Amino acid sequence: MDIGDGHSRSKRRGGRSGAPLGTVAAVGAEVLADVLAQAPVGMALLDVDLRWVYANEAFFRTTGLEPARILSRPVAATPFAADLPTIHRVLAGSEAGPPAATATGWHVRYRRLESDGRVTGIIASVSGSATRQQRHLDQARRRLALQRAAAERIGTTLDVDITCVELAELTVPAMADLAIVEVLPYGIGDRGQGGYGSQGGHGGHGGHGLHPEAPRMRRAALACAPDLRRRLGALAMPGASVRPGADSTVARCLAEGRLTVTNLLSDAELADRAQSEDTLAAYRLADIDSLLAVPLSARGRLVGVLTLARARGTAEGFTEDDAVLVQDLADRAAVSIENARQYAESQSVTLELQRALLVEPGRPHSNLEVAARYLPSGNRALVGGDWYEIVRLPFGRTLLVMGDVMGHGVEAAVDMSIYRSVIRDAGGMDLPPHGILRHLDTVISQDETARPATCLLAVADPNRRRWTFASAGHLPPALFAAGRPTELVTVPTGPPLGTGLGGYEQVIVDLHPEQALLIYTDGLVERRGEDIDVSLARLASLPLPGSGGLEDLLDDALRLVAPPAVEDDIALLAARATPRDDL
Repeated sequence: MDIGDGHSRSKRRGGRSGAPLGTVAAVGAEVLADVLAQAPVGMALLDVDLRWVYANEAFFRTTGLEPARILSRPVAATPFAADLPTIHRVLAGSEAGPPAATATGWHVRYRRLESDGRVTGIIASVSGSATRQQRHLDQARRRLALQRAAAERIGTTLDVDITCVELAELTVPAMADLAIVEVLPYGIGDRGQGGYGSQGGHGGHGGHGLHPEAPRMRRAALACAPDLRRRLGALAMPGASVRPGADSTVARCLAEGRLTVTNLLSDAELADRAQSEDTLAAYRLADIDSLLAVPLSARGRLVGVLTLARARGTAEGFTEDDAVLVQDLADRAAVSIENARQYAESQSVTLELQRALLVEPGRPHSNLEVAARYLPSGNRALVGGDWYEIVRLPFGRTLLVMGDVMGHGVEAAVDMSIYRSVIRDAGGMDLPPHGILRHLDTVISQDETARPATCLLAVADPNRRRWTFASAGHLPPALFAAGRPTELVTVPTGPPLGTGLGGYEQVIVDLHPEQALLIYTDGLVERRGEDIDVSLARLASLPLPGSGGLEDLLDDALRLVAPPAVEDDIALLAARATPRDDL
């Protein structure tokens, strides 16, 4: 039976009531509707999906909420979201217990509705508002709860967009119906440069011309209450470039460098405060009437803006307590966003430096075919010092070098360039491989700031059909040939370069025309928690082809040998003698 009949009877008596509940499979629904409509105590009903489906006049009178703010909405999208744990316990069969003060300060008691042993919903009774002291206590608890959640949920990665999403999702529905996070291009928000963020809150409040033109920003995150998703229309999604209108709430926030609140806006006021025509259309569809924008500032730098919006029906809009809480969340999030931006900038500079140093290795003699690959580990670790080099030697010989500077970051990449420069100089001295390592070790050890590095040298001499290897703490080379097992060449291993200890030796191995050489850094074979001998045995046991293209060999090595989750940079180089000689 439709309890909406009770709603109609209530209206005929002159009382105010909520929208129809809808079909409730319960005995005596008409009686229940009459009782609820005439009750002096605020009463409301939730269906089994925890959506508000009915509320009487007393409920709205006690809470001060408008029906549009409650009816047909899930609990999570209303001011009662903080009561969800209690509601779930009641739905599961727990006793309702005494009335509990909600996050908004009302005392609410929840009881389960059952019919024929079946749960049909939950009834909520509002017994009155909390005392002023209790309200302050509840607000303090709410603030602490959100601050704890912010500490746990914001800044979990060094990724700008993920951090912005974490901030937006924390504020919805706890603080707003809609949250938007937009970030400024790197460097625009620096204080002392005459741009945004340097005005210290002394901008005016007036109309056009009082604020400088707002810069373009990138929309990094957007979160909204479930029932608003269908009504956002053409609102720009994350990734879009946006420029706030001159009188918009966001532009004022940017220019003044402080939190800006505009509550209970008329349609004309909303048109002024919206960022753009598309934003205005979306706000109208979603029935937004209150906006709050807060700058995201960290270490004297303005990094972006958080905008919160509430739909019509919240009588007081954003309160002073809301503003204090949002400002605290914004300050916390801004530090995480700035950290992520600086990390991304450092990563970009380091990676570009390393790539620039690796794009132009030397070229081998025409009697040697060479292919090389460099695979950075991505955002999970700072860029390392993996490198390779190719140097032409006299008499058709080619020096192949694979090295790994200890450590990560820009410093490791710079030291890598020093090693490559010294290697090229040593190549002109026509030293044997172990002599080159001795020279490198002597030069690098004289620089106290230089980082040690492992290094493997391979001199290809197709004319004499031999390989000559020397190692400074590096992993052994691998030789592949069709129809033959993989050979890991045993090379006498000296200490890493830069220690000043010397003691390097070389070994000579036969070079066969059908044979392919693979030299690599430890990122290719090492796996966390695994002994290096096990890792090398895996490489030796795989059927990597000795024939075919060298690029295919590199692809197979990365596919079959590299760990599933690359945790360190990988550099690898393959070489094979060609039939012709080039002196």
